[in-house]
Amino acid sequence: MGERIEFPNDGISGHGYLAEPPGGGADSPGVIVIQEWWGLVPHIERTCDRLADEGFTALAVDLYGGTTVPLAEPDAAAKEMMALELGAAGRSLSGAVDELRRRTGRDHIGVLGFCMGGGLALVLACQRPDAVAAVVPAYGVIPWPDAQPDYAALSAAVLGHVAENDDFFTPAAADELRAKLEGLGKSVEFHLYPGVDHAFFNDDRSEVYDKDAADQLWERSVGFLREQLS
Repeated sequence: MGERIEFPNDGISGHGYLAEPPGGGADSPGVIVIQEWWGLVPHIERTCDRLADEGFTALAVDLYGGTTVPLAEPDAAAKEMMALELGAAGRSLSGAVDELRRRTGRDHIGVLGFCMGGGLALVLACQRPDAVAAVVPAYGVIPWPDAQPDYAALSAAVLGHVAENDDFFTPAAADELRAKLEGLGKSVEFHLYPGVDHAFFNDDRSEVYDKDAADQLWERSVGFLREQLS
């Protein structure tokens, strides 16, 4: 089990959920986990705990300031997402990067994000190429026109996960992003999961969760993060 923490964030305090491996976080590979549009909900905390069980130090940033949205209220979640102040979110995520580097003693970290968190994972990797060495966007969405990353700045390797039946981040959009990154000479690989829907990794959402695809996403992500951060 992890714990809620505060960390320095551009002169103020950031907040998040931290999970460390059994032996402690020193010299372990660090991973930032970025929430879906529901907020920092138990599913994201469990994802951090699972990473800790795999030997990572994982930190999920609370981008909504303590607010979470019930899973039965997607319209409210969409409003929270679109109301997110991107400058403040970027500062919080950057502060979390520095906190994770401090706790692990490592210069480079990874980022794993889901839905809007997958989009923000790519944004963070472009904003902090000095620190982010691996980025894993899972059905990542960037709905904010002002948040499109400067992919030329990206230095991290990218492993993307794409749901075949996804109306938010479609396979066609994934193909377009992969082609753009490849054209810039970036290290990128995308996996398509046939027959599944957006958010298929979220086991709190029985209407979209797919265990086989979720297990495959997890195995690929952990292996990729371990390889890139070794």
